[in-house]
Amino acid sequence: MAIEISPLTDPHGLRLFDSNEQRQLSIRTDRDLSPRAVSTDNFCFPVDTATRIETSSLLFDQRYLVNVHDHTGRSVTKLNDNETYELTDDLQFVGLDGPMKLYCRIPSSGRIELGMKSVRFEFDQSVEIDVGARSLHERPTGRIETPAEPTAMMRAISAATSALKTDSPERSWPTLRGHPPRIELGTNLSIDTENEPIDTDVTIEIPAELEYLFPVAPLSFYLGATVVEGEKPMLLAGDQSFELGGSRSFEDDLSRILQHVFFLDCLVRTEGIYRYKLHEREQVESALSWDLAELYDRSLSRRIQTYLSTPHELIEPYLPRWPLTAHVPPEPESIELLPYIVNELGIVRTTGGTRTSIETSLSEPASARTPLSVDGADVRSASHSPATTSAFTRATTRSQVSRSGTSSKFPVVEPDVTDESIEHAWFGDLAPKSGSKATIEAYRNQLDRESRTQHIDILVVCNDARMLDEHDLLDETYGTRDLLPFDVTSEFGVTTDEFADLLETGGYDFLHYIGHATDDGLECSDGDLDVRSLDSVDLGVFFLNACHSYEQGLALSRRGAFGGVATLGDIINEHAVESGASIARLLNLGFPLRGALEMVSEWTVLGDQYLIVGDGSTDIAQSDGGAPTVVTVESDNSTDLFDISFRHYPAKEFQIGSVTSPTIESIDEVFLLPMTDYRMEVTTDQLQKYVTWTETPVLTESGLEWNMDLGYPRFLKN
Repeated sequence: MAIEISPLTDPHGLRLFDSNEQRQLSIRTDRDLSPRAVSTDNFCFPVDTATRIETSSLLFDQRYLVNVHDHTGRSVTKLNDNETYELTDDLQFVGLDGPMKLYCRIPSSGRIELGMKSVRFEFDQSVEIDVGARSLHERPTGRIETPAEPTAMMRAISAATSALKTDSPERSWPTLRGHPPRIELGTNLSIDTENEPIDTDVTIEIPAELEYLFPVAPLSFYLGATVVEGEKPMLLAGDQSFELGGSRSFEDDLSRILQHVFFLDCLVRTEGIYRYKLHEREQVESALSWDLAELYDRSLSRRIQTYLSTPHELIEPYLPRWPLTAHVPPEPESIELLPYIVNELGIVRTTGGTRTSIETSLSEPASARTPLSVDGADVRSASHSPATTSAFTRATTRSQVSRSGTSSKFPVVEPDVTDESIEHAWFGDLAPKSGSKATIEAYRNQLDRESRTQHIDILVVCNDARMLDEHDLLDETYGTRDLLPFDVTSEFGVTTDEFADLLETGGYDFLHYIGHATDDGLECSDGDLDVRSLDSVDLGVFFLNACHSYEQGLALSRRGAFGGVATLGDIINEHAVESGASIARLLNLGFPLRGALEMVSEWTVLGDQYLIVGDGSTDIAQSDGGAPTVVTVESDNSTDLFDISFRHYPAKEFQIGSVTSPTIESIDEVFLLPMTDYRMEVTTDQLQKYVTWTETPVLTESGLEWNMDLGYPRFLKN
């Protein structure tokens, strides 16, 4: 069973653990519990497991989005911060959005209080409550085999829409889309899926060429469209047709239509099962020429017709920030990538780009957003330094010889489009500039790995005594959250055999390597360990904070790891410590790799020297009480007000189409994820209350600050 439910004794309560996603949730009660399993049929909503408990109170020590539903499942209300809601004697369901989807079936009157950091249920007497939980873990819903012939691949992509659970606007919720079936190249077309595709009366016509076929997959999936051969690219919805690639490129049109239709679905769904005050609806509705409630009950093809009659410029400022654009080679093997990309509603583009090279030595010091001097007065000196600078780098003397002998240029490719999404994943040859190096193995590794333990096991390897500063900072960072059990193992000066054993059999969720690297291996006390010499690794996520660690990171992702961060060139130790600590803090707070690396790229000196290898959506920990968030604070010297803005990142439990709400008392609406730069004015008291109860990175005039402890941070004091 994916979700394990067990009683707690000190304090009293329940613990729910999702062994697939390594997510957990605790509920405190007023007494010892003797939970007993009950049928999941007691719930209006799909749950994986359910248990019955008797108590007069429930306390969740994290803030979750709370929705109350009547006995039919119809949404009654969404609670706002510091709100108290009175439950009636009628049967009601209370849904909580957290590290797993949770429903409480309550047949009695009572009260729900939503605080800044907690959710509390109180009843006047002892009540029997059924608690149901659903894992957010997704697996492919079947298997499709297809030959390398384009028309057969069209049928395979059309069949992948069987993972859609509805053709209503609610399919914009991530939990109602499902993971598309695996697609594998073979000799015959064979479709083995759990469900039949929904008949949507939507068709996409394209020429039978891979350059057209692969980019159409995300739109085909979301619309439940059948893909067929045609002379010109066309979208057919009911009795209307829409040209694809007319006034703009074919790929640009697909991207635009996907985001357009998805966004308007998110608005229209607020007239359905889940009714809440959506910020984006408040901004757009008055300018729409059609009624949301009326359109909710129309067919999908009719909704598409109406959506595409709405000018894109009207809604463009309010679109959620897209999480992923994938650049895939127009080769038959790329068909196998599509289910993993489409599962995130990633935009697909073919691998167009410019081949170039980057300077990887410190003859021209690397910088990101803030230029820093690297002369002898500003950096550490060491025998490992190249002759062009006295900076202490994380390269080795051997790396300067074995890598190329005469040139410090590293060949890369710069994708044609790099500003469309949070992450641009490059599946083609070479390493990308301004993108991540994705591998299909990283996605498969996550599906193939067995259930995980309740502890998050972290391995920190430091193979240079002069880099202990970074280790000491990490020792203060990993595992500082009370609700997550971290086990941190530190190893110093390991040999190649010892390191190989740790990678092959350790089963660690995260590796943070501090040391030196070359293209030929990670430096150990007796030589270099080349990960490419290992058959497999038992590892989740990694951060190789060493010079030239790209090849070793790529090898990890192809031998068992989910994804990680590596470097293309030399990095100065002093700045590597800063970047390493920042990434550690962000991962510790539940940021995915793509969110953590974007923040480090923008706000640390060496940010542009790092890139993701593998799957950028991976993380090592769950976020507390909502989507991973960065807050920007600007003071107004003429008043006592502050301008603040929020940037929310998607995570496994908060994928695109989810909603969130910052814990500011004056905010009574929810926002689509991923959200960027919603701005508002707050008083000193409001800001103090927010930062006191919220652990989040804060951007100020001084740069990236950390509110890692409860209390008003010193960096905001006058």
